[in-house]
Formats: sequence, structure tokens, C-alpha cells
Amino acid sequence: MEIKAFEDRYKSDVIALWQACGLVVPQNDPAQDIERKLKVDPELFLIGVVDETVVATVMGGYEGHRGWINYLAVKPSQRHKGYGQAIMQAVEMRLRQKGCPKINLQVRSTNKAVIEFYSAIGYANDDVVGLGKRLEYDS
Repeated sequence: MEIKAFEDRYKSDVIALWQACGLVVPQNDPAQDIERKLKVDPELFLIGVVDETVVATVMGGYEGHRGWINYLAVKPSQRHKGYGQAIMQAVEMRLRQKGCPKINLQVRSTNKAVIEFYSAIGYANDDVVGLGKRLEYDS
């Protein structure tokens, strides 16, 4: 798998992957999420490609205090090949290069398989409550 920064020519493939992985929810327009990300640290939006097919994505962020992970996805038919771990290592390296001391991410408590994946690559439950406030509603 080749890991590289997102390229616009892969936009529809990325959105299809997110849909296949159940990451698209009504309150978030994935195309708008991509456009927003391309305005802030676009080099932290990575895709994994095999034979010109997008098989993995991750969207990293860093605001000077903590790094964040969003949209980690691996094509269901390509799981258990190390692609998720590889793309996470790539975004972690880029965050470390920016001086990021810690990465946070959120997972629904019911998503046991993803929690197990993150635990296996060194992430732990910080025992905090995640709160959110929507500032803008996607159409």
C-alpha cells in the first residue's frame, strides 16, 4: 500500500470508502468535511492506495496542544492486512514532526472491534467524557 496525502481525484473513492465503513452520518456532509480539511493541515489527510484503489484513509489534526484522529477507514475486503496500522503510523509520524505530544480520538463505546484495534496499537481509554457543540449544520 502506498500512503500519500489526499489528492482531489480520489474524492469520490474516499467518500465511497467512508460510506462502506459506516462513517458517514446525516449531520456531516463528507464532501464538506474534505473541503474543510483541505484548508487546515491538508498534509495530515492521508490515503492508502493499492493499484490505484483507495483502501485506507485517515484525517489527522493538530491545534498546538493535542493531535486528533478522524475518518480512519480501511476497505472491508482489505482488513487484517496491516493497512490500518500502517496509515496510523504514518499520521502519527507527521503529528510527531509537528511537535504533537499526544493524540486523542473518539470511538463510539459500542464499536468494540475498533476499540480493540486502537488498543492493539497503543491507545488507551482516558476515562473522559466527550462533549460536543455543533457550530454549523451541513445541508
